[in-house]
Amino acid sequence: MAMKYAYHPGNIAHSSATEVSQTMEPTARSLGIELFPMDGATSCGAGIIRQANDLLQVTLNARNFAIAESMGMDIITPCAATAGNLNEDLSRLNGDPILLAKTNEVLQRTSGLTMSGTLSIHHLLHVIVDEIGLDKVSEKVRNPIDFPIAGFYGPNMQQEGACGEDDVFDPQYLELLIKALGGEPVMWESRTQSVGVPGLFSEEATVLRQIASTINDAKSEGAAMIVSACTLSHTALDIYQGKASRATGLSTNIPVIHLTEMLAFAL
Repeated sequence: MAMKYAYHPGNIAHSSATEVSQTMEPTARSLGIELFPMDGATSCGAGIIRQANDLLQVTLNARNFAIAESMGMDIITPCAATAGNLNEDLSRLNGDPILLAKTNEVLQRTSGLTMSGTLSIHHLLHVIVDEIGLDKVSEKVRNPIDFPIAGFYGPNMQQEGACGEDDVFDPQYLELLIKALGGEPVMWESRTQSVGVPGLFSEEATVLRQIASTINDAKSEGAAMIVSACTLSHTALDIYQGKASRATGLSTNIPVIHLTEMLAFAL
């Protein structure tokens, strides 16, 4: 029986990273996951809205939770930033009855919705490992990936309650998945580091250094490709790698794809 989830594609899967949206759906079919669109859902805020108006981001995500609860489903997303931000705001609302009541009052007045906080947030990676099982994924592989791959988590979903049964500080799920698909996982220090996406337009020079350092680390450990579990980070590492190289002098020429692209190819 197919697993059913309310589907939140992440922040930019329908705009500057359409490859994620295009590969998430066939990947889900291959894995026996049924996706149900969250009509009217908004961005998770990506930690950027929070910088200007914390309560606005919490309220927007409370609305996302209310939409999923009205569907009777948990949320699944292929974006680590979305998974992390949604989990953070859900935890805050569930841990603060006053904030929850205040938020529900705004939701009821503006959209006719309320949330109870009974749902859970899942990243695709954790559903694969914890719910489907890597042995079953291995059985589905049609195009083995037989080269060294550096898996990139980013920092957002590496928090208690946001990374399934994986280790918060030393995650292994992405490496285990890469191995299950026939690849050679590369262990590298920068795999959970931020590449500075929220500061891209205000602190570009700093962000370019972060991007260049991250890519250079993966290359120095022998990676032939970077596979990201975060849509925002994947886009930054891919689109800005040339500019990052020119700004820092570091070697950054390497393919960067999203987790869903790797899965769609392999399965």
